[in-house]
Amino acid sequence: MDESRFERGSSILDAIDGQGGQAVIDSLQDIAPELGRWIVEFAFGDVYANQTLDARQRELVTLGSLVTQGGTEPQLEVHIAAALHVGLSRAEVVQAILQTSPYVGFPRVINAVNVARTVFQRHS
Repeated sequence: MDESRFERGSSILDAIDGQGGQAVIDSLQDIAPELGRWIVEFAFGDVYANQTLDARQRELVTLGSLVTQGGTEPQLEVHIAAALHVGLSRAEVVQAILQTSPYVGFPRVINAVNVARTVFQRHS
């Protein structure tokens, strides 16, 4: 085990997602703890650790990716909250979602906007 990679990922996860990210990792402990570790080490310890993009840019890319995949509403909740946590405004989050509409279609965008509404209400 590469503890420095895990520790780096944990620190970045906390900085980006706050409690929401840790809740995802914790939710996997009883069934697939290795998946939680992979998320921390790879997604955050490797990918998010690269400094070419800042946290705001990374969350915009992540939101676009999740919207276009569809069926990712739980992950969208976490990453919309993360986007707000790293300084994106509600308007920027909504525009990032709307930007995908010509490429992915209205049903997925409507679903994502509804998730954003829920997250915004929670973060009032």
